[in-house]
Amino acid sequence: MKFPLYFSRKITFSKDNKNNLSRVIVFIGRLSTALGIIVSLITVSTGLGSKRAIKERTSDFVGHISIKSEHSNASYNSSPLSDENFNLEKIKSLPDVDHVQNFATVSGILRTKDNFAGIIFKGVGKDFDRNRFQKFLIEGNVPKITEDGYNNEIVISEKLAGDLNLKLTDSIVAVFSKADQKPIYRKFAVVGIYKTDIKMIDDMYIIGDINHARKILEMNDKQSGGLEIFLKNINRMDDDFPEIETLAGYKNYAQKATDIYPEIVDFINIFDKNIAVIIALMLMVVVINIIMVLLILIIERTNSIGILKTLGASNSQIRTIFINYTLMIMIPGLLIGNFVGLSLLLIQKFFGVIRLSPENYYVSVVPVDLDIFNILAISAGILLVSALALILPSFLISKISPVKSIKYE
Repeated sequence: MKFPLYFSRKITFSKDNKNNLSRVIVFIGRLSTALGIIVSLITVSTGLGSKRAIKERTSDFVGHISIKSEHSNASYNSSPLSDENFNLEKIKSLPDVDHVQNFATVSGILRTKDNFAGIIFKGVGKDFDRNRFQKFLIEGNVPKITEDGYNNEIVISEKLAGDLNLKLTDSIVAVFSKADQKPIYRKFAVVGIYKTDIKMIDDMYIIGDINHARKILEMNDKQSGGLEIFLKNINRMDDDFPEIETLAGYKNYAQKATDIYPEIVDFINIFDKNIAVIIALMLMVVVINIIMVLLILIIERTNSIGILKTLGASNSQIRTIFINYTLMIMIPGLLIGNFVGLSLLLIQKFFGVIRLSPENYYVSVVPVDLDIFNILAISAGILLVSALALILPSFLISKISPVKSIKYE
C-alpha cells in the first residue's frame, strides 16, 4: 500500500477525530455531501421521470408518430390519406415500429338538456390498441370496434363526464356540422371514462367507431383520416421520423407527438434547465464545504505536517494524504445520501405520496425515474469534482515551514 493512502486511512480512523475539532469538521463534510446527493437524486429522478411520463402519456394517446393528409392541415376534421407514394407495408415492417392503427377525427358538440361541450370525435378501427389505451381508463370498458356497421359506444374523458354530468350507461347526443349542410345527429352510449391528465386531450376527445367519422366526413369504408404509429422505444422517435416521413408520400405529412402539442414540449424543456441549475448549486455547496473542511484540517494538523516534512515526506505526498483524507470523509456522506434519497424516491414511486395538479403539470402524481446510470453518475460526479476542487487549496501545505509548524500548537 502506498504511503499517502496508508497514512490517509490511519488519520481517518484515528481516535483523535472523536475528541477534538475534527469531529465537528468531519460531521459538516459528511452532512453537506449527504444533502447534496439527496437533493441531486430527487431532482434528476423526478425531473427525468416527469419528462418521460408526459411524453409517454401524450404518445400513447396520439401515437409516437402520426401521418395525416396535407389537406387536413390544422383542421380537426380529417381528410382521407393519399395513396400516392404512400408505402404502408414498408412502415409496418420497420424494425422499431410496434403497432400501426387507423383513425379519423371530426369536430362536434356533445349536448344534454342542461349543458353542451365542444368535442373532437376520434374514430378508431378494429386495429385500435385497446391494451395500450387501458392505462387511461378509470371506469367502464373500451368498446370493441369491428368496423361491421356502426358501434354506438363511446369513451369520454372524466373532465367531459363531469362537465356534462354523465356516467356509465348514459346516452348522449352529438351534433356534427359541415359547411352548407344540415347538422348531423348521432346518439351514443357512454361505456367508458378515461383520464390522461393532458388538459388538451381530456378537454375535448371522445373515442368511438371510425365508421361514424367516415360517414360524417363522406369517406368510403377503406379510407382513413390518418395513421398512428407506435414505436418499441420512445427514445427512437427522432431517429425513425425521417424514414417514416419519406414513406408517408408526397401528399401526406408525418408529425411527431412532441410537435402536436408544442406547449407541452416547452414545458418539458423547463425540466432540463431546472435540473442543470439545481445540480450546479448542489455541486457548489458541496465543493465549498469540502474545501473549508480541507483547510481547517490542514490548519488543525499543522504540527503533523511539519513532522512529516521533517521525516522526508514531499509536499505532493502530504497534499495527496489530505486530499485522500477529505475524500474518505465524504464517502459515508455519499452512502447515507444515496440511502436516504433512494428511500424517499422508492416511497414516492410505489405509493405516490406527493401529488400534483394535472392542469399545471400534466401529471397527477410526481413520477420517478430510477436509472442506475444516473444514480452512479451523481455520486461519481460529486466525488470527482470535489477531488479536482481540492487540488488548488491543498497547495497551502507547501507554504508550511517544518521548523515553525513543529512548534505550532
